[in-house]
Amino acid sequence: MQKASDEARGNGMTLGFVPTMGSLHEGHLSLVDIANRFTDMTVVSIFVNPKQFGPGEDLKKYPKNVERDKRLLRQRGCSVVFVPDAKEMFNKNFKSEVYVRDLSRLLCGITRKTHFKGVTTVVAKLFNIVKPHISVFGQKDAQQAAIIRRMVKELNFDIKILTGPTIRERDGLAMSSRNAYLSNLERIEATVIYRSLREAEQMIRKGERRTRKILTRMKKMIQEKKKAKIDYVKAVEMKTLKPVEEVRGEVLFAVACYFGRTRLIDNTIIRVRI
Repeated sequence: MQKASDEARGNGMTLGFVPTMGSLHEGHLSLVDIANRFTDMTVVSIFVNPKQFGPGEDLKKYPKNVERDKRLLRQRGCSVVFVPDAKEMFNKNFKSEVYVRDLSRLLCGITRKTHFKGVTTVVAKLFNIVKPHISVFGQKDAQQAAIIRRMVKELNFDIKILTGPTIRERDGLAMSSRNAYLSNLERIEATVIYRSLREAEQMIRKGERRTRKILTRMKKMIQEKKKAKIDYVKAVEMKTLKPVEEVRGEVLFAVACYFGRTRLIDNTIIRVRI
């Protein structure tokens, strides 16, 4: 992979990169489209990273279909598919870690304490292997994108980070590989996450600025569903991810919720002129 990137760079080509864990859907493929738009060659990695799964999480049952993924990527104009082996990426003597402290301890990091350390460590490795000029992440994982941006800035990676919009099913549910775990009832009820985010947008459009009132309404909507168990519903400042009391400037409304044993996340970014 490094040799292929060096050769492409030596020929004056710009490289785009989309890191994934496979089981691709339109959300991933839309990021490939963005990379294709801004670069000469797009690389997509498929690697189910063991370091970002905590105890009792779904590493062993995480969906895998590499041949299907390759076919989809070929159809979308991806130039290179990089599928490293877990033992090659993290051998038994691997000791290095990359960790963005403050941002990784908030939102999803409260209950998934080691998750983002695993994300930043593997993404740093992938950046050094693929050597891209541009890398594209999805807004659905807004906290992850914020953490990667901070890591890139502070560790002086010469890479531009782009964010692609969340791609949704017709009923509003954010596309996710984990949606396949949902039962029929859980799948129906899970759309309340998107509806709660839309409710927040509408309340703000009508003039509400108090985040406590907006979040209370969102939580009530979600708690009405039998299968729902809220992890968090929060309004935070985009760059620091710290809670805000009023909607001013750029605010991220973020939700994490379990439906059965499946944990789903979603968000919306709301911009209000100060």
